Parts: sequence; structure tokens; C-alpha cells
Amino acid sequence: MRYEVIGPMAERFDEVLTPEALEFLVTLDSEFAARRVALLDTRRARRDRFATGQLPDFLPETIGVRADPTWRVAPPAPGLEDRRVEITGPPERKMTINALNSGAKVWLADFEDATAPTWDNVIGGQLNLMDALDRRIDFTDPRGKRYALGEELATIVVRPRGWHLVEKGIVVDGRPISASLVDFGLYLFHCARRQLAAGAGPYFYLPKLEDHREARLWNDIFVFAQHYLKLPQGTIRATTLIETITAAFEMEEILYELREHSAGLNAGRWDYIFSIIKNFGQWPDFVLPDRAAVTMTVPFMRAYTELLVRTCHRRGAHAIGGMAAFVPSRDPEVNENALAKVRADKQREAGDGFDGSWVAHPGLVPTCREVFDAVLGERPHQLDRQRDEVSVTAADLLSVDKTPGQVTESGLRSNIAVALHYIDAWLGGAGAVALWNLMEDAATAEIARCQVWQWLHHGTPLAEGGSVTSDRVRALLAEELSALSEGRGDAERERAAQAARIVEETALGEDLPAFFTTGAYARHLGPRRRSLAAAS
Repeated sequence: MRYEVIGPMAERFDEVLTPEALEFLVTLDSEFAARRVALLDTRRARRDRFATGQLPDFLPETIGVRADPTWRVAPPAPGLEDRRVEITGPPERKMTINALNSGAKVWLADFEDATAPTWDNVIGGQLNLMDALDRRIDFTDPRGKRYALGEELATIVVRPRGWHLVEKGIVVDGRPISASLVDFGLYLFHCARRQLAAGAGPYFYLPKLEDHREARLWNDIFVFAQHYLKLPQGTIRATTLIETITAAFEMEEILYELREHSAGLNAGRWDYIFSIIKNFGQWPDFVLPDRAAVTMTVPFMRAYTELLVRTCHRRGAHAIGGMAAFVPSRDPEVNENALAKVRADKQREAGDGFDGSWVAHPGLVPTCREVFDAVLGERPHQLDRQRDEVSVTAADLLSVDKTPGQVTESGLRSNIAVALHYIDAWLGGAGAVALWNLMEDAATAEIARCQVWQWLHHGTPLAEGGSVTSDRVRALLAEELSALSEGRGDAERERAAQAARIVEETALGEDLPAFFTTGAYARHLGPRRRSLAAAS
């Protein structure tokens, strides 16, 4: 097979893109690319069935897996025994240092929703992880403040991009390679032994899985990669994000497929809501109120998290809670109110049996840790809480129509503003963006865009009177664009206008918006030219 690196070579990128590492990526592609494509075809066929009114259900053909009480996942790996606080963020240099020093037990180094997939971000992120494990990473900001690693560091867990994405900076036989394989393969190749030497291991978060066959593909990749790199089987561990509605019906099967390599499940709340809208948004029973009203206590979200904890603990797996996205403010009153909500959310999770939870900012680590400390004490987890009393049906998971709340003018404006500001920042190369004291990423931006489409498609009434119309959406978008463009230079104004065009064409289009990171908008991230290598 012939490969070519067409992403430009920056300083030290040759340390990541070595001939041996690229050979490993090409070998992974050769073994697994066809299965990936077939599974993406399965996704599209399933979505087509949903468009005709079919709804998901627990699989009759895998009832034997669910009914068998004897199987368990592998015991927790070194560095993953205690996961009471996990912090997430992109593997930028400053974030790498701050996350590892944050006091969290785990850092999710996120190449997915929190990273705009520019070539520099992808390869530079890998370099930052290598430097962090070698303890040779530091950073000095424009004000002269220096950041360096402390003594006690969080365990690194890498989230590669999802199966639906490709990396255009590396092509094999003229086609772009799977972004999942690039992020996974480069990290495993360069950092597996670095992690083992540090007393941990190569650990991953698996995003956007839609069924257990996709988990099986990952497991087969793990087995193959460990054999190729002469790592003991079971060295790799992976936590699967349950962030699609179809995966919610296959939690046990996903754990079963990955059982030798599984580190548990995570409740990826924002993408889960997006998945509901993406799959069923054309049906009036699935119209959701303002995003702020779709809390973890509404019936369909409550069913999903209760089932996740029960499933995990029944199989000896960690259950990790959802994201606290608040970004601390300089306003004491704003902080007090927001931290009270964060604390209540984490108390719910700890009380339900979760073994830990996510935060988006180092300033939230103490709050989350305090809540889980109160429940766990010196114990590393609460796997002993089996939650046998929980019984969740397919109807419970799909009870979206029982969600209380309304669609308001402020909710509509907020969605338009978040989508516009986030995509503007994403086009500028930022994947995690603090907006109005919340850390927004691709998942929340997707909810925002899809909700606008859904409300417009259904002519949803507004609480204040009137309804969501295309004229109203255009007018609000124009107002937000004007405010965003004020005081900017020509290039930044054009970027904002480009973001507005993306929001408008998806919100007002006939079809539900596709992920803006899939193909259609990836071209906006800039050219990937200049060849590096050739043949294999």
C-alpha cells in the first residue's frame, strides 16, 4: 500500500510521524478500514429505518449475553482503580499541564469534541502527550507566567476521534485514513511503553459508538495492535461513552465485546441528547424544550443513567458520570449559584452509584472531589452497589415526550449564539470554547444547531407567543453575527460570516444537520498540502 503525508511538517513533527509509526498506521488501515466502512453503512441503514418510524429496542439475538450472570469485565487497571474526578480537555500544551496538575484522578486528553481537527492540533497534541510522559513539557504565557508539571499527576486517558471522521493529512492509496486509527495508533505506538514505565498503561475513551459491533471492531484492533507491538493482551483498557441512543440499548453487549479491555462506561450526556434529536427529530413526539431544561433528572435521561450504573456494576465495570461544564467566573454570585448546581448534580450521581464524574475546568475539581469523597470515603469505587432494583424498559429510554419545559425566545437565541460563536472559534482552530460561563464543545454546538432545525421544522410555538420561523431565525442570526463581528479585522469578520453561513444552511435546510466535522465543513479548516513521505 502507498501512503502519503500531505499535512505540513512543523517543528518536531518528525518525532511523531516516524516511518515506523506510519507503517503501523498503514497496517491498521489495511486490516480494518473495510470493516469500518461497512459499519458506517450499517449506521446509515439504521437511520433510514428510523426515518420510517421504526424505533430501537433491546436486541433479541443477544439476550443470551444479557441473561448470563457469570461474565465480568477485566478488573481495574493500574491508575484506573479510583476515578472519582476526571477532567476533560484538548491536549494543548497549557491544558496538558493544567489538567495533569489539577488534582483530578484522570485526565481525558480529548482529540475529539474538544479539539478542532487541524493538522497542528492533531500532531501537536500527540507531541504534547509524549513530552508530558517524559516530563519535559512546560509553557509560558504572553504575560510571562510559567506552567510546569507537579509531582502528583492525573492518569492520561486518550479519546480518539469517532469512526465517522477521516484524517485528510494522511492518505493511503489516495484516500484519507480513519481519524480514529490515527489518534489511537500514534498514541499507542509512541506512549504505550512510556505509560507502562510510569506504572499505568495505554488507556482510551471510545466515542460515538452506536452498537456492539463497533465495540467488537475496537476490541479486534486492540488485540491486533498489542500483538503487533508485542504488548501483553489486556494492556489496553477502554472506557466507552454511551452517548448515542442506539448504544443505550446495547450497554451490556458493548461491555461484553470489550470485556478483556473494558474500563467501564461513561454517561456522555450532551451527545446523547444530540443523538436523540439526530435520529428522531423529524417526529413531533421527540421535540425537546430549551437545552437548559433538558436536565439529567428528566425521565428519559434518568432512565439512561440508572440503566448505565446497574449495567456497569453488574459486570464489575466503572460507571462514570457526565460533564459539569461550568467555567468559574469573576462574579462571586454567578460562581455561588453555578457551583450549587454542580454540587447537586454530582450528589445525584454519587448517590445513584456512579464511581466518578467529569468536569471541564480545574476550578470544579474540588467540588466534584468533595462530593464523591463524602460517599466513597477511602474506597476507590462503589461497584458493590448493584442497583438490582432498577428496571428500565425501551419505552423508558424513549420517553422524550415526558420532558417538561417550553421553547422560549431566549432559548432560541441562546442556541443560535452558541452555534455561531462555537463554529467561529472552531474555524479558528479551537475545539473547547468558554461561552457565557459554560465550556462548549462540538457536542453542545451540535445540540444547538439541531434544536433550531427541529423547532423550525415543526413550527414549534414559543412560550412568549408566535412560533419558530425562518424569518425569526435569520433575524436573530443577523443580530448575533453583527455583535460577534464588531471591532474585528477583515479576516475575523469573514470567519464569523462563514460560521453564520454554516449555521444558516444547516438550520434552514431540509435535512437534519450532519456533524459539521464530517467532510462538508472540514474543508474550512484550511489547506493540507505539502508532501512528506511516499511508499510502503
